[in-house]
Amino acid sequence: MARVLVSLGITKIRLTGGEPLLRRGVVDFVRELSKLHSAGGEPLDIAMTTNGHLLADLAQPLKDAGLNRITVSMDAVDPDRFARITRVPGGFDHVLAGMRAAREAALWPVKVNCVLMRGFNEDQIIPFGMFAREEGVIVRFIEFMPLEEDRVWSPDIVVTLDEILRRMAEYRPLVEIPHARSETARRYRFDDGIGEIGIIAPVSHPFCGHCSRIRITSDGKIRTCLFSVWEHDLHELMRRGASDDDLAEFIRGVVERKEERHHIGEADFVPASRTMVHIGG
Repeated sequence: MARVLVSLGITKIRLTGGEPLLRRGVVDFVRELSKLHSAGGEPLDIAMTTNGHLLADLAQPLKDAGLNRITVSMDAVDPDRFARITRVPGGFDHVLAGMRAAREAALWPVKVNCVLMRGFNEDQIIPFGMFAREEGVIVRFIEFMPLEEDRVWSPDIVVTLDEILRRMAEYRPLVEIPHARSETARRYRFDDGIGEIGIIAPVSHPFCGHCSRIRITSDGKIRTCLFSVWEHDLHELMRRGASDDDLAEFIRGVVERKEERHHIGEADFVPASRTMVHIGG
């Protein structure tokens, strides 16, 4: 699948989960992906999103195999709060060691993803800003989206981009950094040049019109949007023996029918057919 998608112009591949570091042979998988080259002959940009618990021992082998960048998902930088959220006593120290190992292995830039929810962890905004400066990582705050298993989402729970900027300004002023049109995150640097944060704001500032991403689920379905109510079965075509040309034609047709936008917060919003845990967080 990756080889066909790369032949159609894909230049970046991100491995997600579940937890990708639990996958048997993940280092060899990265090594195989790194043998692919873009249509222009350039190496791929291969990234991974992980919870970081197993990263300390795998950072250097992943780098040696061809991984370029790492993103660690964590929703608190207070060790006690982190333990309550993850239900892993002492887990914060393991994740921090993993991030530092990734930085030492030149899996750069090391990014930290934090999903903010009101009444849950919005008090971590400034601590995360301090963490970005102290640890030399890029923190990216993500607005809470209606993709959770128990369907508790409501607009009131969302901590928006504008609120994040206001709260962070109480700590230090931010200066916006220009970003590529298709980037999902709006990027900001602290006024003294030390530390960077990003904000992914699909709820309050949708970027659907600029989206250039496509997702393959673990069971071989194509999703053109996190909020798709349809999935397109690429694996079934492969199982039937479809040629690369057949697969490429199928992929083109799917992308041409991509949704124009999501409808979060609108009266006609229909939840995604599968939650985030099932389609690759």
